[in-house]
Amino acid sequence: MAKVLITGASGFIGTHLVSANITQGNTIRGLLLQNDPKKNELQKLGVEIMIGDMRNIESLRQACSGMDIIFHCAGVVTDWAPWKLFHEVNVKGMENLCQTAVEAGVKRLVYMSTNDVFGLKEGIVMDETFPYKKWGEPYSDTKIDAEEIAWKYYNLHKLPITMVYGTWIFGKGDTTFIPTLAEAILKKNMLFWRKNVHVWPCYIDNLIDFLMLISTEPCAIGNGYLIHDGEMTTLQELCQEIAKAMEMPPVKTRIPYFLALGIAWMMEKWALLIKRTRRPLLTTYSVKNLGSRLEFSIEKAKRELGWTPKIKYKEGLQITLEWLKNLDLDTYLQK
Repeated sequence: MAKVLITGASGFIGTHLVSANITQGNTIRGLLLQNDPKKNELQKLGVEIMIGDMRNIESLRQACSGMDIIFHCAGVVTDWAPWKLFHEVNVKGMENLCQTAVEAGVKRLVYMSTNDVFGLKEGIVMDETFPYKKWGEPYSDTKIDAEEIAWKYYNLHKLPITMVYGTWIFGKGDTTFIPTLAEAILKKNMLFWRKNVHVWPCYIDNLIDFLMLISTEPCAIGNGYLIHDGEMTTLQELCQEIAKAMEMPPVKTRIPYFLALGIAWMMEKWALLIKRTRRPLLTTYSVKNLGSRLEFSIEKAKRELGWTPKIKYKEGLQITLEWLKNLDLDTYLQK
C-alpha cells in the first residue's frame, strides 16, 4: 500500500486516478482548490482533502509531506486563459512541486504532460527522442517550460520523475475534447479547415492503466512515454461518429486553413477587447491542434514496459458516446 498525492484530484484524469488507487488499496490525498465542488464527493470515497494551490509553495509542502507517489495532473488545461495564469500555475507551479517533492523524499513523481511539447512537424513519426518545439500558444509552451524545470530537478536533485505524453484523451468525465466537439455539432458551429486531420485517441482507461504501471516501475524513472490507443482516426471520422450518436447530420462545412487561423485570431482579439471570459468559438490553438496531420509512436512503452492498450479505440468511443448522449452539454461545459 502506497501513500499517493493526486494534484487536480477532482479533474477528468484525477477522478479516474482516485478510483484506480482505491482499487489498488492505496491511501489517497487529493490537492484541491478552495471551494472545489467535488470536495465532498471525494471525501466520501475516503480521499484525504488538502486545500492548496500550485502557486502556494507552503500548501504544496504540506500536501507532499509523507507521500510516496505524486500524480501531477493539476494545471491550466484550456486554450483560453491569460498567459500569466498559464505561467504561474503550469510553470511556477511545477517548480514549487518539484522543490517540495525533493524535500519530502517522494519515491515517484508522475507528470501528466502532453504530446504538444513535440511541436507540429508533419511527415515524420514523432517519438520521445524528438526535441521540444514551441507553438507560440500558452498551453503547449508552458508545458514545455514545466518539463524543462522537472528535468532540471531530475538531473540536479535526483527527483524520481516520469513524464507521460498523452495525446487526445477522451472518456467519461472529459470536459475539453469530445464534449466540445459535440457542442459545436449540436449548435451547427462545427466546421473543418483541413482534410484528413489526424487524431490519435487515448481512452481514459488505457491512460490510467499506464499511469498506475509506471508509478511503481523502476525503469520508468527518468523517462518519458507517449501514450495513445495504438491507432489513428481522422477528425472528420470522429465528428461523424459524434453527429450520428447525437442524431445530427454529418458535418460538411470546410474553409481554408489560413482563413480559419485568421478568424480565430480576430475572435481572440475581440474577446480580449470585450473582456469575455468564455473561450471564443475558434482559437488559434484549436485551429493548429485540429488542423494537423501528426504521427506519434508508442513503441517505447511497448518495448520497455511491455504495455499495450487494453481497450480498443472503437470500444472506448462507444462507451463515451453513450455517456455523452445523457449530458446537458451547456450546463456541463460551463462547470
